[in-house]
Amino acid sequence: MKLGRLAFLVPFLALLTTFLPPALSPPAASAVPAATAQAPQARAGTWKPRPATYGVVVEKDVEITMSDGVVLRADIHRPAKADGTTAAGRFPVILTQNPYNKNVAGRGGDYFVQRGYVFVQTDVRGTGSSAGQWDAFGDREQRDGLEVANWATSKKHPWSSGELGLWGPSYMAINQFFTAAQHPRGLKAMFPIVPAGDVYRDVVASGGQIDAGFIPLWFGLVTGSGLVPPAVNKTRPEATLTTLLQHVGGALGFQVPMLVGAALGSDAGYDGPFYTKRSPLSVVDEIDVPTFVTAGQYDIFQRGTPMLFDRMQRNGVDTKLLIGPWTHAEAATAAGLDGSGINSLDEMALRWFDTHIKDIPDAALDTDVAPVTYHEIGSGKWRTMKSWLGSEVRARTYALGSDLKPVGGDTIVPLPVQGLCSRSTAQWTAGALAIPGCVSDNRINDALGVSYETAPATSRTAFFGPLNADLSVSTTGTDGLISVSVEDVAPDGSVDRITGGWQTLRHRAVIPSRSRTLNGQVVQPWHPFTREAEQAVVPGRIYRVPVEVFPTGAVIEKGHRLRVTVHSYDVPHLLPNVKQLVRGVAGVVTVHHTAANPSTLVLPVRR
Repeated sequence: MKLGRLAFLVPFLALLTTFLPPALSPPAASAVPAATAQAPQARAGTWKPRPATYGVVVEKDVEITMSDGVVLRADIHRPAKADGTTAAGRFPVILTQNPYNKNVAGRGGDYFVQRGYVFVQTDVRGTGSSAGQWDAFGDREQRDGLEVANWATSKKHPWSSGELGLWGPSYMAINQFFTAAQHPRGLKAMFPIVPAGDVYRDVVASGGQIDAGFIPLWFGLVTGSGLVPPAVNKTRPEATLTTLLQHVGGALGFQVPMLVGAALGSDAGYDGPFYTKRSPLSVVDEIDVPTFVTAGQYDIFQRGTPMLFDRMQRNGVDTKLLIGPWTHAEAATAAGLDGSGINSLDEMALRWFDTHIKDIPDAALDTDVAPVTYHEIGSGKWRTMKSWLGSEVRARTYALGSDLKPVGGDTIVPLPVQGLCSRSTAQWTAGALAIPGCVSDNRINDALGVSYETAPATSRTAFFGPLNADLSVSTTGTDGLISVSVEDVAPDGSVDRITGGWQTLRHRAVIPSRSRTLNGQVVQPWHPFTREAEQAVVPGRIYRVPVEVFPTGAVIEKGHRLRVTVHSYDVPHLLPNVKQLVRGVAGVVTVHHTAANPSTLVLPVRR
């Protein structure tokens, strides 16, 4: 029986290890309880992390009863003396709220414990060993965040100083914003790693089609990890069974209806209150504690993470943004920081918490780490900025047909393999699926669409921020997808896909007041994506379709060419729902670039 259960779990654990950020992957069987710090890069600046002075002792599955009676469970990692017993004294608390089952994928946090913090990690309601039913970022889960935070800072605990920091990647970064927006007692700092900003536009339905590359796998991970038998109630098997049944009920009541509804073109496929409630941008104006944000150039939340930083900075919050050359999975460990001024993500988090929670003076922090630090695609160098879309950038427009000349024709044959042999596949499967030869060179995929490119550059052009591909298009169908890739063509002909954007034709409506502009030009169009905002498409008629191309930081070096390539699919990232499939499956799209029907690309160019 035990062998059968283990055999069942092997493929699930392999999938979990692949898709979760490495810091949360299950440790090897021989691993010691205390987490090992990431290998440091060449030392940046004069700051050095405090050495580890404690061991770690863990109290497993401590019950925390919520105001509605549901019991969540937490692991409490406390500083330990050399003999393995608990160290005396009160310590600040670092809190992580995990939906992936902390007993399967809960490694991390001990780096802080070894340096004088308590690390509390809970299983989110309806996941892991916690009771209830999962409703991702819903009202009750958000309320749980406040109650757990206040529980962790209660002076009733002999180990809590009453001071709190929030830390974690992905889901555990997103829920930091919902918890912090409720102003829990003692909260002094946050360290979200690759959080979403606007879940609908960032990942659920980029451009109006459903994300088939990541969302089903993510639902599967949460559901699968929730069905691993809880490591609690060994003397009360009936309680364990109750928890498992609640998790199954949650899957049938949340995950399954969401996927089916989105595929059929129901309300789940449109933006609205459901997604607004679950988007950190809807509460970010409530954040008032120092927040260090980490993003990835090839992350699934590439769009929204910088927007969170931007809003906080404009609100006067002490905040910094780090953007590295990472997919979603890679960002948790943030390898390759040499030259950035940051030695490792663990060290940066410790420095942030020591400064803002423990009030340890650090006069060099703002000198060592700029407000924005990003890895520049094309040069491989780390660059800095003072802000997001501020005075350091200016919009520059490139016209298709003149500045960007056609490489071939203007007509796109609908091929449902477009996107497969590209970096998009690796990005939108969180780094799990990377087809050899396709990530670093997009030539094969470009041959399936239409491309427009500049002459070889006579000087370098650096740009930073979101882009707008404002295209005039027609189709033989009654809907369709415009998939845009912005690329760097090297002198040897290899093509590096820098970033991309997507837009369905029926969702082409734009709200100018919510769009972002630079010197009078739109660089980030904002589409409502509601059922009411949909506009009919007449076959053969030309429409102006602004495509929001996700933000990046890159340079086109001297001798290289800037290229824009357009497809009508981006597989496996996006797939049409049933209604979209019927309307546009065989539609042939044409890109127009005449004086009467122009097409342009707007870049936020560094001054």
